[in-house]
This record gives sequence, structure tokens and C-alpha cells, in this order.
Amino acid sequence: MTNTPDHSTDISTNEKTALVTGANKGIGYEIAAGLARLGFRVGIGARDERRRADAVDKLRAEGLDVFGVPLDVTDDASVAAAAAQLEEQGGLGVLVNNAAITGGMPQEPSQVTAEQVLEVVDTNVVGVIRVTNAMLPMLRRASSPRVVNVSSTVGSLTLQTAQAEAVGPISAAYSPTKTYLNAITIMYAKELAGTGILVNAGCPGYVATDLNGHQGYRTPEQGAAIFLELATLPDDGPSGTFRDETGIQPW
Repeated sequence: MTNTPDHSTDISTNEKTALVTGANKGIGYEIAAGLARLGFRVGIGARDERRRADAVDKLRAEGLDVFGVPLDVTDDASVAAAAAQLEEQGGLGVLVNNAAITGGMPQEPSQVTAEQVLEVVDTNVVGVIRVTNAMLPMLRRASSPRVVNVSSTVGSLTLQTAQAEAVGPISAAYSPTKTYLNAITIMYAKELAGTGILVNAGCPGYVATDLNGHQGYRTPEQGAAIFLELATLPDDGPSGTFRDETGIQPW
């Protein structure tokens, strides 16, 4: 495996350092690849050591500036260690919270277990809070900081209650975590208003990934596009929005 370049004193480079959680495969991998192609130095956040190393090697073979970040978003010590690693290497400018799980089936509310729900909430919601809060000190120092949350229209209460346009299967664990994530996005945007940190959520569409058994009709690269847009918003760009490639979506 190629050695990680030393950027510890390269402030201009670290202003364009990004971290993508769950970046070893699927949409997260393509977000990381896309940011690296745009000139970012990208941390590949993942808990699986082999898959993380494989992703780093594959992207470096393309000539991209990436490095591995051991990261389990459900573990406080792992998140703290990841923050310390990034701090030691110079900081962070963009955070993409992508790591998520579905929680398995069945998920009809009459059949889902409390353990299922708690596990999915811990990864998809609390994990985002853990990571974001750990990275905020660095983001506050960045020149154009961005926080991007990978959500889904299955979390839109507006769309879910419009029966003719309901999205996704009945899900009492996964879908509500995306509703919760959207609410958290709004709260962060409100709290951080005026700091320069723009916080937004996006939906990749129905992408073929391990998460849905590769049933989606969009590619991970197509799904990643909206998150590249949100990660590179201009300084006068919006904060507290939820959108996909077609524009603003209802919460």
C-alpha cells in the first residue's frame, strides 16, 4: 500500500481536505472519488480495514490524493481518534456524513424490534452527531467549511403522507432515521448560521448499492453528484436545505 503523503504543514492543501464516512464502497466511495478529482485531499472513512485499504489503493492508482481514516461512527473512541488524526494532519474543510445501515427486515412497525430501531438510529443519526461534533473545531477554522448529510426522500414526511407519491417500502427503522437526520440538519444549520459553515442534506435517488441489494436504477456515481454540489457550494450558498438533482425537496 502506498505511503500517505505528508501534508502536516501544507495549510493551503488542508483547506481542501475532506472526510467522507462510509467511503469504502457505493455512494460514499464515489463521493470521495469525485471530491478528489475536484482537487480535494480526501479521507476515506471506514471501519473495515481491508475494504478501506482497498478503496485507498484503488483511488491512489488513479492518481488521486486520498488517505485512510479508521472510523466506526458508533464508537466514541474511534470518532475521537479520527478527529485527532485529521487534526494532526492539518485540519478539515468538508465533512460528508454518508455512513448508514438499513437494519435488516422486516421493518413493518408491528414487527420491527426495539433493538433494530436503536441500532439504525445509532449509526444513521447519533453517528452523524458524534462525527460532526468531533470535527466542528476544525471546520470552524476552515475558510469555506461544509457539512453534507446523505439523506433520502424516504425520510420526507411530506412525500410519505402523500399516498399516491409515497416513496420506499414500509420502514419503521431506516426511513424514520432519515427523517430524524433531516431535522438534525436543520438544527445544525440554525445553530451555525453566521459562522460560514453551510450544512445541507441531499438525496442520491434510488441507487444500486449493497444497502438495497443493488435494486436501484441509478449508479453510485450518479447518486454522488448532488453531494459534490453541496460540498462545493459558494460561500454565499444556502444552508439548511434538502435537495436532490432536480432541486429542493420537501422535508
